[in-house]
Formats: sequence, C-alpha cells, structure tokens
Amino acid sequence: MGSVFLNELGIVCSMGADKDQVVQNLFSTTMPETLTFSEAYSVGRPCFIGSVNGVLPDLSRLDKKWRSRNNQLIAAACAQIQPAIEMLVSRYGAHRIAVVLGTSTSGVGESERAHAHKLDNAQWDEDFHYQQQEAGAPALFLAQWLGLGGPCHVISTACSSSAKAMAAGARLLNAGMADAVIVGGADSLCAFTLAGFGSLESLSSDRCNPFSANRKGINIGEGAALFVMSREPGPVKLLGWGESSDAHHMSAPEPGGAGAGSALMQTLRRANLEANQIDYINLHGTATPQNDAMEARIVHEIFGSAVPASSTKALTGHTLGAAGAVEAALCWLSLVQNPENLLPAHWFDGELDPTLPEIQLVRPGQKLSRPIQNIVSQSFAFGGSNAAICLGRA
Repeated sequence: MGSVFLNELGIVCSMGADKDQVVQNLFSTTMPETLTFSEAYSVGRPCFIGSVNGVLPDLSRLDKKWRSRNNQLIAAACAQIQPAIEMLVSRYGAHRIAVVLGTSTSGVGESERAHAHKLDNAQWDEDFHYQQQEAGAPALFLAQWLGLGGPCHVISTACSSSAKAMAAGARLLNAGMADAVIVGGADSLCAFTLAGFGSLESLSSDRCNPFSANRKGINIGEGAALFVMSREPGPVKLLGWGESSDAHHMSAPEPGGAGAGSALMQTLRRANLEANQIDYINLHGTATPQNDAMEARIVHEIFGSAVPASSTKALTGHTLGAAGAVEAALCWLSLVQNPENLLPAHWFDGELDPTLPEIQLVRPGQKLSRPIQNIVSQSFAFGGSNAAICLGRA
C-alpha cells in the first residue's frame, strides 16, 4: 500500500463554519452550546439537533436538480479547499481528480417539501426535481461544481458511509486510477431521519449522553467535511482503514462486537501499529443503549482502559452519513491545529454506566504531554456495516 495523505480540510457543522470555529469549540474546557433545542424537523416533539447556522452558498443559478441543502453544505466545505483543488487540476488535469463522498439523506428534505406542496396545491413545486434526492447527487454535484472528470461516486451505508468513502478514495489512489481524490461526506437535517429514529425509540429529546447510565438515545445533526487526499506529502497520513459487515440486525449492533472488532483490527494491521500506540480514539458513541454497550466492550477488549477516548456527538449531533468524515475532520484538527496537545472532551453527565467495561473517557481540558501521533476513528452503522480509520501525524 502506498502512502496516502490528507492534505487539506474543509468543514461545516454545528460546531462552526470553518476550521478555526470548530477548533475553538472542540477544545473548549466548558461545554459549548453547539446544539439547538428545536421542533423544526419534529413538529410537536422538540429535541436537540446539530444544525448549521448562517448563510450557505447560493445555488439558485444552477440547474434545479443540484439545488439542495445537502449540496449547499458541500459547497460551503468545498470553498475552504477550492484553491488547493484548482492547483491539483492544473498539475494533473481534471480527469485525474476523483470524487468519493458518503451520504444518507442527500436531498430528502427537498423531497419532503415538494410532497407537502403537492398535497396542498395538487401539483409539484416548480423548484423540485426528483434528482435532488438521489443518493449519487452529492458526488455528481461536486464534480460538476469543480469541473472534475475522474471517477465519481457516492457510498451510502448509513453511518459508516463517509468513513468507507475515505477507504475507497485511498484504494483509487493505490490502484493508480486517480492522482488526487476529494473525499468526505455530507448529510442535511430533514424530518424523515428524525421520524425514523423516533419510531425506533432511539431519538432523545435531551442532549445525548453517551456511555452514561442515563443515556436515552441520539441527537441528529448535519454537516459536511471534505478532504483533499493524495500521494503528495501533507500534514496527516491515512495510516490504515478497516471495513466489515456482520449483518446481525437491521438496526441493532451485534452485541459481541465481532464485526466492529474486525474493522478495528484490520485498521491497526494496515497501519502497522499496536493498540498501545494509539493516542486517542474517536468513538462512534451514539448514546443508544445497545451501541454504547457493544462499543465499550470491543474498545476495552482491543485497547484496554488506558487509551483516551471520547464521543464528539454531543457537539455535532449524529451527522449520519457524514459522521465518518466529520469526526475524521475533528481528528485531523487534533493533529494539525492543536499546539497544546488537547484531546477532544467527552461531554456527558458524568454518571458512567457501571454495567459497561471500563474505557478512559476524556475529561475537559485533558491533554497529552507530547504531540498526538496516532488516532483511530470508528463508525458503526445500521445493517452491521462497520468502518474504522487510523490517522497519523505525517
């Protein structure tokens, strides 16, 4: 396997509209107010959501099939790395730059509004186009937005989507099918996802509380994170990745963590690292009873209780198909924009579930005495789709 680097990052999520805002909230020693209590997407059932605030890029001049909030989030993240992409195009040619993204919602929000309009008016909203909601739309949009002509596709495997997109991008580079890949993911808030998790009794009306004895379920968020991935040396190296599918249940994880453990062990082997060489673990940490129980078990079995770990979903909400990329972005920032060697805090009520195996959850303000070197981020999805990546300081 050749060396693969993550050269540039663009991010937008509830923690901020760029890297600097996100870093400020990521390493705050007091809990940032990054989630919003709202019923905007769950009428009659207010809950905390990780919404992106502020003005997003205007896509109104584009063909209506590209006009979606999901694509606006992508465009906002892309703007932060566009100069670097343009340099790559001039160096390699547009046909040698690939796009691989993860999503689960795509333009479902636009579809919801169009259907409501049709029920009220007996005709479709003139701004609606069915391609807005297609799963492949985010990658096709970004390739057109940037004028790229390399391989272009979307991975949609629920919450593992964009972690798997990063692995797929690395494979394209190693196969010689591209000289650079724009990898990442995006998901936007919509009523569909909140209603779905509500029907599964997995949606919490309170702020999510991962690994607490009082955890009640997830908060949903939105966001986008994009990386420039190439073989050119950069600040962060993609050391390894692992993927598995245990197909245990449509929505519940395999309790023993066999599939999750397989993905983690693949990642360590590909990175040529031992578990004790990992400095920090970004947990999937959804705050659902079954996910946290499985994850605590497998993390304890592989890493013991000495490796610092945290779930960052209390800051972003669960960004679903974007979660792997958004959380990889937080890991990237921990390696690159972190002179004090702080670790992302695990925000919860402090009441550990005594039935869970012991893992070391990061306290606010906790730091290493040296620069962080190696980080693992893990993503576990519905249907038993598991993915993990390992990032290292280059």
